[in-house]
This record gives sequence, C-alpha cells and structure tokens, in this order.
Amino acid sequence: MKVLVSDPLSDVGVEIFQETPGIDVDVNTGLTPEELKGIIGLYDGLVIRSATRVTPDILESADRLKVIGRAGIGLDNVDIPAASHRGIVVMNTPDGNTITTAEHTIAMIMALSRNIPQATASLKEGKWEKKKLKGQELFNKTLGLIGVGHIGRIVADRAKGMKMKVIVYDPYIKPQNIEKLDLEPVSLDTLLDRADYITIHTPKTEETNNLINKDIISKMKKGAMLINCARGGIINEDDVYDALKSGHLGGAAFDVFVTEPPGKISLMELPNFICTPHLGASTKEAQDNVAEDVAKQIISYLLHGTVKNAVNVPSVSTELMTVLRPYVTLLERMGSLQAQLADSALTEVQVLYAGSITRHNVTPLTTAMLKGLLTPILKYDVNFVNAPYIAADRGIEVVESKRTSSDDFASLVKLTVKSLEGENIVSGTIFGKSLPRILRINNFYLEAIPEGHILLIRNKNTPGVIGQVTSALAGHSINIGRMQVGEEAEKKQNVVLITTGSTVSDEILEEIRSLEDVFSARRIEL
Repeated sequence: MKVLVSDPLSDVGVEIFQETPGIDVDVNTGLTPEELKGIIGLYDGLVIRSATRVTPDILESADRLKVIGRAGIGLDNVDIPAASHRGIVVMNTPDGNTITTAEHTIAMIMALSRNIPQATASLKEGKWEKKKLKGQELFNKTLGLIGVGHIGRIVADRAKGMKMKVIVYDPYIKPQNIEKLDLEPVSLDTLLDRADYITIHTPKTEETNNLINKDIISKMKKGAMLINCARGGIINEDDVYDALKSGHLGGAAFDVFVTEPPGKISLMELPNFICTPHLGASTKEAQDNVAEDVAKQIISYLLHGTVKNAVNVPSVSTELMTVLRPYVTLLERMGSLQAQLADSALTEVQVLYAGSITRHNVTPLTTAMLKGLLTPILKYDVNFVNAPYIAADRGIEVVESKRTSSDDFASLVKLTVKSLEGENIVSGTIFGKSLPRILRINNFYLEAIPEGHILLIRNKNTPGVIGQVTSALAGHSINIGRMQVGEEAEKKQNVVLITTGSTVSDEILEEIRSLEDVFSARRIEL
C-alpha cells in the first residue's frame, strides 16, 4: 500500500509509516493542484494538514485512493461528499490537539485581560504605559462557553481552576449531562446577558456559520470579551469590528479567520483586538500526537480494515468488527438478495434488528446491507463508504429499528424492501458464531446458506414438477449442491430454492420457465 504525505508532518508520523511492513510512504509537500492531480492515482492513502485542498477535480484522478487522513481536526479543505461518493474514507484526529487548543484559548483570555500583546509592543517601542494598559482580573468573572465538546470541557476545567464561574450553551447536549460535568447549562440569551467572557467551541457548519453576528453581539453584556479559537467564519468579523469600535465589546481575541492568512483586515487597526495566526494546535506535543494518530489510523484501515475517527463512515474497532463480521456478511447478502427479488425501482428499506445484536452499534450492518442492495443494481463499484450516499441520491428511504427480544433466535434481522410494485421480506440470522443463514423469503420459511449460484422457482404444487426442473439442469450438466422446498398452501404453490454448481445460463433459465407447471424462475447470485 502506498501513502502520500502532501503537507508537513511530524517525523513521528513519517517514521511510523516507514517502519510498518506493507506500507510504502512518500513525503512530497508543496505540490500545486495540478502536480497533486498528476500523481494521486499512484496512492492508496493521503495524509494532509491544512494546505492541501482535496477537490472533486483531484479526486477524479484518485483511482486507487482509499483513505484521506487529516493530521488535525478541521476538514474544511476536503470535499467530503465527493470523497464519499468515490468510496474514500475521510478521517481526522480530533483528540491529539484538544489540550493544546484549550490551553491556547486560556492564553488568549489572559492576554486579552492583561493587555499583554499591547504592553509588549509598547515597551519595545520605548514606552512605559502602565495606566493606559490597566487590565482586569479573571477571579469571579463569568465565562460563557458556546459548545462544550472535548476542547470546551478542558477550557471549563482550566477556567474553574482560576476561580471563574462557568456557564454553558450547547443545544446538542442534554442539560442534565452538562450538570454532570459540574457546569451550569443556560440558554443562549442567558449566556449573552451574563458572561464577561465568551469563547467559541463549535465546528464550522451551515448552522454555525455567521453564528455570532451583530444581533447576537447586541445581546452581550457591555464590555464583554469575545474569544474564537475554533473556526473562522463562525464570528462575523465586520460586526465584531463595529462592536469593538463602539465600545460595546471590551475586547476580542481571534486565532482563526474567514480567510487565512487574513491580510490587513479592519480588525487589525483596533487596539482592543489581539490575534494569533491559527496557533491553536501549534505545539510540538500536539503535532507529534496528531501525526502519530493519523499514521496509526491510516495503517489500521489499509492493512486491517479498522475504521477510527472517520467523518463519513462509522468507526468500528477491531474488537467490535470481530463480533459484527458474520453479520456484515449476512446483511450484505440479504441486501443483494432483495435487489435481485425486486422487479421495479426501490423506494424504501426497513431493517429490523432483534435480540442480542441490538447491544452493539448496528450502523455498520445497515451500511453493509445498502452495499449489498445497490451492487446488483449499479454497474460501478459500491462500497461501505458511499452506499448510504448513493441510496440517498436514488431516493431510497432507509428506516432502522431495534427490538431487544427475538422469539426463536438469539438474534434476528428482518429486511423489508419496498419497490414501486410491491415489497419483499427477507429474514436472516447467524448460526453458531459465524454461519449466516436466510430463514425467510416472503412467505417461504427455510434455512438457506446465502452464497453461490441460486435458482428461486415458483411452481404448481403437483407431483413431478421438481423432477422436471432437476432433469432440465442435469441435461445441461448443471450439478445441484443443495435444494430446499417449501409450500405456500393458500396459493397452492411450491417455492424451490436450488443451489447449483455453476451459473445457470439464460437459455437454461428460459427452458425451466417454459415448463408447464412452473410459474417463475429467477437466477440469484450471492
């Protein structure tokens, strides 16, 4: 497997790649988009930081690429939907620089409070401006956190150590869970009204873009300090300039900007604005951590299929995959069977998990089912990354549900697929520890191994029909490996499932269909 490192990466990460058997790494930084496009087709993995932009145009040439790893958190420079549609796993390293970024936030709070950058510049100019640069204490002040993920929690912990009062607004975390962190959950309006300092700890999304604007700033306490070490664009820079200029905000400190580098924007002119050039994760410890993390994650995926910290596919540990692997096989083949049973466009998929399997994260199983469902339909490759995206593009609604009990089996999976002309039901389970079995095809209950060349035949329940079918197969030297027969009494029909030693040709299939008492014959490949 070949890996390209296209941005500067700590030696720790490069050495891990170099020392791993089966991995060949090239470090080639500073590439232009055209240069990257010209060589990306040679690589299975790509390691980036913030400089390399992974665009749809570049991905078009990435025929071998299986994984993109960001040594850091932000993935603004990767077109994730385009990567997902091409089946490429996109990973980041969210834990390696959390402490560093949190500490930088605290440093910005303290520097802003005590005018440290202004005082340094003034003193270096030969001035002694003690009165002009008078600051304020953090003791007993109220810090308002917008977002309380990993970094926000560390900031809160450090702030409490300085005896600040900490309040939190995070609409995605239940208030009782925030209280368990010994923090006070509040509404956004309450936070704006009470906080002396406000720090941002959210990702950059459509919802958080321009989150802090003039309307929000107008609700902040007069003289409040605003700090952003998260992502540029969450705060409207022009609106902050106006609030600082008018005196409504006492100060602001930014480590991130809408455009980086920002150049000489208007904020730079104000004495109560301080800034750093995106230094939140810029410590030796953090860069070593994220380099180590991204190297190990990419190696684990390329060599073992283990997914960790992927933003476009569920993370599955090696331990969990050991448990789920038989079910992955089962669900993929159940999906494939359903696709081959359908006679029209698929509209909805309902997958019900029952029994002990519900104790695990079943999302990877649903993805496996979608991969199996779509592969017979589409003529290009579908995989465990792009299957959900393709299903969504095709307007297939996916409904997943769980039931903790299963009457007859330790675990059972029921897959109902609706099409424009009806629906089909397939159920399956695992026998022992690793043997996938199909238990139901609509009203036909059976015990079938979901693999190989299969014929599904419906015929009139009269003597001799099955003999005619087997004779037709024998006449063409088609060996029968397994056969199961079931009765649909209400329709006075039999359902016959035959596993053959080789593929049944169209000619043989038509011969079987032409038999007097055969209603239908369908070829299925699993």
